[in-house]
Amino acid sequence: MMDTKLASRLPEQSAPDDTGPGNLVVEGVSKWFETRRHGRVQALEDINLNIKAGQFVCFVGPSGCGKSTLLDIMAGLTKPDRGHVMADDQPVTGPGRHRLVMFQESALFPWLDVFGNVMFGLKLVPELTQRQRREIAESYIKLVGLEKFAHANVHELSGGMKQRVAFARALAPDPRVLLMDEPFSGLDALTREQLYADIQRIWQTRRKTIVLVTHNVREAVCLGDRVILLSPRPARIREDFAIPLPRPRDINSTELAEYASHITAALKNYLRLDVSE
Repeated sequence: MMDTKLASRLPEQSAPDDTGPGNLVVEGVSKWFETRRHGRVQALEDINLNIKAGQFVCFVGPSGCGKSTLLDIMAGLTKPDRGHVMADDQPVTGPGRHRLVMFQESALFPWLDVFGNVMFGLKLVPELTQRQRREIAESYIKLVGLEKFAHANVHELSGGMKQRVAFARALAPDPRVLLMDEPFSGLDALTREQLYADIQRIWQTRRKTIVLVTHNVREAVCLGDRVILLSPRPARIREDFAIPLPRPRDINSTELAEYASHITAALKNYLRLDVSE
């Protein structure tokens, strides 16, 4: 019989409610950077945000506005100059195993196969036995549809398959929050659409808190419960759009296109306002 600790980490776990672990609160966060050419540049200005456990939240905004900087601060990879981030009522002062980041590149280890890469992520969970790690890795490889490629080398995988491995590796240690920095931007359209379906299916199964940075408004509407619209640098929250569309969502649907058009129009309007100020 499977022990309770292992069962709670496998993909078949029932979805927690929004009062469980995985809450994020951003309060008064501002950030500056020193640059050689432009001197002191402000990236973020007074960001305030409350993300409930189990929500899928997407940040959209113009290129260079500070979306990735905000994600890094939430991950604990960068410290804010003002304000703070709280994760489950605890201050974020550095990286932690309960908040994992999935980057634009898959960042897989080329000397490990698919199974080895997913197993590597489970080193973050020292209380598990080697047998438990193997069972969890196998479960998440199956969850992302790569069980037939468990022992394939990284160079043998397509771009979409690599991102599936990266997603499995990020989910396997059972983080409370997954932070995704434009993970689909380097993929072709057909591969992205398949991954949108996979991400929605897996999110509905696990109900992890997910924060996604993207330039693609349709992508944000397809995946998110909320779409946070950020201004040009320094980033400020301009609007917070709720997306009540039923799941699974088709990125080519008329209803989704209407939401995306509304958000895109708002983004263009704020860009005009910022230029005129």
